[in-house]
Amino acid sequence: MPRFNEDQKKIALLLLNEPKTEEDMNKQLNIPYDKLTQELKALLKLGVITKEGYPTKYRLKQEIVDKIQQRKEISEQDSFKMRLNAIIEFKAIEAELLKKHMKEITAALKKEKAFTIYDVREAEIIEDDDDMESSFLEVNLSVMDFRALIKFLFYYGPTSIEVLKPNKIELSNFEFQDGLMELAEIFQKYANFFTKHLNQEELTKFYKSAYK
Repeated sequence: MPRFNEDQKKIALLLLNEPKTEEDMNKQLNIPYDKLTQELKALLKLGVITKEGYPTKYRLKQEIVDKIQQRKEISEQDSFKMRLNAIIEFKAIEAELLKKHMKEITAALKKEKAFTIYDVREAEIIEDDDDMESSFLEVNLSVMDFRALIKFLFYYGPTSIEVLKPNKIELSNFEFQDGLMELAEIFQKYANFFTKHLNQEELTKFYKSAYK
């Protein structure tokens, strides 16, 4: 689902229930005409809205309406307080391998009991400068607690993450310690793996790189 700026969000929400003319939107949203026209053009270009009839009315595309309604229904059943939007990047030597890996990660995310998945959007596959096929998943989800957030960060490796809510969060000593224990356990697994699979020279190079 496209990312909206604040004025675009207002326009999209206004069009959620019925089409509106530019004049209607100007009156109801109090957005200046020139700014409103600019944002409508941007939304048309994004493929979020359409225009029809005379006088011209703007309509939110049905697929966007359905997506908003789906998220609303999930939200009503979701007890997790921490909501995120994250990007997980992928690379592979072949497009088919990349598609397979992305589908496996999507399936794994949806099986996690500590996550509530609102949406997973698969981006177009492109060839990058290294002659590798690359793409990303944009994941909108909530996580049960701090421990679940740590798990998401380390096992799914998002390259960027946006906290959608709450604006402020407080953790009890137990929650904070629980998350730190999860983090320590992950680090220990990595340390054990490196010790078993790297020779002394390789380990030395790794530690020098890590602790610069």
